[in-house]
Amino acid sequence: MGSFPRIVEDCMGVLQVLSDGTIFRSKNIQFNMPVVDEKSVHFKDVMFDKNHNLHLRIYKPTSASFAGNSYKLPIIIFFHGGGFCLGSRMWPTCHNSCLRLASGLNALVVAPDYRLAPEHRLPAAMDDAASAMKWLQGQSLSETSGDAWLNSGEVNYDQVFVLGDSSGGNIAHHLAVRLGAGSTELAPVRVRGYVLLAPFFGGVVRTKSEEGPSESLLNLEILDRFWRLSLPIGETRDHPLANPFGPLSPSLEALTLDPILVIVGGSELLKDRADDYAGRLKDMGKKIEYVEFEGKEHGYFNYDPYSDTANQTLQVITRFMADNVSALGIFTIS
Repeated sequence: MGSFPRIVEDCMGVLQVLSDGTIFRSKNIQFNMPVVDEKSVHFKDVMFDKNHNLHLRIYKPTSASFAGNSYKLPIIIFFHGGGFCLGSRMWPTCHNSCLRLASGLNALVVAPDYRLAPEHRLPAAMDDAASAMKWLQGQSLSETSGDAWLNSGEVNYDQVFVLGDSSGGNIAHHLAVRLGAGSTELAPVRVRGYVLLAPFFGGVVRTKSEEGPSESLLNLEILDRFWRLSLPIGETRDHPLANPFGPLSPSLEALTLDPILVIVGGSELLKDRADDYAGRLKDMGKKIEYVEFEGKEHGYFNYDPYSDTANQTLQVITRFMADNVSALGIFTIS
């Protein structure tokens, strides 16, 4: 008799791949954090891609509906992290972060799910992110059949920012490249900038920060496993979707990009890649800013979005947003 299938890849028990190809995803994940009860923000779920049964969660500050309020909410598109293998808009790490972004930035936050690897390897997540952006464009063009929160005259489609955490930060980068400066293919939606929180980039050659020390919740073995499970089979960490500056990656030199803000913790394994990314784009003449929070590890914002450091992060993002629309006279800090 043959032997029973064994576990060949194990992502913290949440995702396991067996030797016969079976993929197991736990439905009883124990999160060591409560779901925040943020009474100043309403939220609801909406399907945005029927073909792949993908949903997104919309967060709307209650202040937007006050009578006599002429302020139009900027729109934040938030892509969650999880190494392209884990995560959901419904996980407390994502949900709490989006509540805080909505209340702290006084913005309408849209958090799309995307297909996960290894069932759906890259570029599936990139395609789903692009689909979410096209959904937003569809809402902007629909006066009667779209979602009520997006067609109430309370949001500003000319003031959209894409914010991605970890693998979501990688997605944000590729959207910035795909859409280019002005995001004209999404008109009348106008992306004004991209915020990359500790973007999940990779490469065959290790960086100093990747070599250690490990973080309390993250190590190099986990990062490598995410790449093995998410990249097209047979590809290395120098694949263009992992390494923006790999040997086969298209040159970004001639591209015109909208402004980018990179935020990272000073004790992150991914710190050096984020720093190198920002430095290279700056040398190319792109409008990019790099901010590092000393001593902070990966996911510091997600795990405690109401901490002092998270509040400082929101201040940095607020300034970035104001800087990139203030010339148009359409940004108001409440």
